[in-house]
Amino acid sequence: MRLVASDLACVRGGRRVFAGVGFTVEAGSALTVTGPNGAGKSSLLRLIAGLLRPETGRIGLDGGDPELTLPEQTHYLGHQDALKPALTVLENLQFWAEFLGSQAGSASQALDRVGVGALAGLPAAYLSAGQKRRLSLARLLAAPRPVWLLDEPTAGLDAAAQAMLADLMRTHRSGGGLILAAVHGPIGLDDAPELNLADQAIEPAVLE
Repeated sequence: MRLVASDLACVRGGRRVFAGVGFTVEAGSALTVTGPNGAGKSSLLRLIAGLLRPETGRIGLDGGDPELTLPEQTHYLGHQDALKPALTVLENLQFWAEFLGSQAGSASQALDRVGVGALAGLPAAYLSAGQKRRLSLARLLAAPRPVWLLDEPTAGLDAAAQAMLADLMRTHRSGGGLILAAVHGPIGLDDAPELNLADQAIEPAVLE
């Protein structure tokens, strides 16, 4: 399995954000997307997730499930944590797990894995920013999908949570999954070179 993109261009608000972007990410590997603010890092991930349409180019998952679209085989973790404040931690994740077609019981296990299992009955409105981010990360586990699209995944996470995320990414890759991560700097993996998240990097140019 591999994710392949060629000659991608993105236009937003009448402005061409980037053009001529291409890459290949093999199963078990990762790609970091770098560049200054406005270069299109988030836009590129949203194109892959099916939330935006490219102006030109092609994105495909070779060797993926032929019965599913690329967005149906991806998890997109954006800047917003997409939580309902009035629902409990468990109810929030159960909603996403059921929506994404996960197996029964996966939500509770995922909460334990990201370290918020003890908060399962607490309304999400009472979570700290870091706890909300952990809950969002639990979606990656509650409904397994081969492609992870992570936009600044360490935002709001303390050192312990960053180490937990590194372990999640290592496990995902060792199982044949692949990762694209948009970053401004290190994402807590400099002490874990075996993850080698920066197998390949691209910097979409802002065109004036």
